[in-house]
Amino acid sequence: MIFSTSKTELQLALQKLSKATPTRSTLPILGCVLIDTREEKTILKTTDLEITIKTQIPSSLEAAGVAALPIKTLLDITNELPETRLTLSVDERKNAKIKTDLGEYDLMARPSDDFPKTPNQKEVENISIPGDTLKEIIDTTVFAVSKDELKPSLTGVLFQISTEGITAVSTDGHRLVKHSRSDYSSKKKINDIVVPKKFLTYLSTHINNNNVELLIDENHLTAKIKNDKITTRLIGESFPNYESVIPTNNKNKLLVNKKDMLGAIKRVSIFSNKSTHQVALSLDKNNCAITTEDPEKASRAQESLTANYTGDPINIGYNAEYLKDIVSHVSGEEIVIDLNSPVSAALFSSPEKKEHAESIMLLMPIRLNE
Repeated sequence: MIFSTSKTELQLALQKLSKATPTRSTLPILGCVLIDTREEKTILKTTDLEITIKTQIPSSLEAAGVAALPIKTLLDITNELPETRLTLSVDERKNAKIKTDLGEYDLMARPSDDFPKTPNQKEVENISIPGDTLKEIIDTTVFAVSKDELKPSLTGVLFQISTEGITAVSTDGHRLVKHSRSDYSSKKKINDIVVPKKFLTYLSTHINNNNVELLIDENHLTAKIKNDKITTRLIGESFPNYESVIPTNNKNKLLVNKKDMLGAIKRVSIFSNKSTHQVALSLDKNNCAITTEDPEKASRAQESLTANYTGDPINIGYNAEYLKDIVSHVSGEEIVIDLNSPVSAALFSSPEKKEHAESIMLLMPIRLNE
């Protein structure tokens, strides 16, 4: 295998591909990038067995071939090289050589046959979605995904795609986000899929304003963005019935400035117990007090916000970290909180309703210390 390409082209490709390289693995081959040279393009691929990233770069080909090379070494040298043309060759003994105007660098390749095969998708449903729409869906929901590997169905985002629109839901058992769009729809209903967080996080940082093509089958999902293909295994467990936990009878309502509330939570929570992160919202007439107390350290904090509150006086506790996350992800300058009791879920939303999108965020309270 012998080909030449731009240092910058190779560097940018390796930076993307490194996101699918495990930091630690018992399989050395996963620390490699598979390079497949053919005709006037070179295809590069990495995988951590959870996601697979494939991209291509323009190149001048002297001899076609396939080789697996350590991605860290390649990325380190391309990061240090100035803009130049480089030639990469691998012989039959797996001896690899990088040639530039500055010098030559030798390294060892690994057998390409050891590299995991990319899943072969069958009976694929093909849909195309605007990049900015998909990015908004991901950014609105992915923060509430669970980290508990014992509950696999909660470690991803549920996507429900139909002829009427698209709904994405995430939950970790403490908070829940439901984001619905009517400005996008499929030609036919697609079976519900649960997409892993790592795949969605990568996608969000690499999406542009162009359309993203999604290839969906029973077990896998592939996203095509220009010359890149990102593939993941879908989570095979059923997502819980989220509709049953969204309250419909919350009779108390708080309207408050989002920036003011978020700032108060951040300041007050500094003095909260480091195990429970407990803060309390005390709501009465047009006042919203945010308080905390940690008897172990004899610390206490309180702030009052100007707010519009209608309903019965209520004192309700929350985990400050979850509360900050929820408040910060509500769009707009103000936030509406619909509550019922100190032991029932509250709904967080924006009073500024969008024509084609709706987000509902749910947060469960925690029991206040007596």
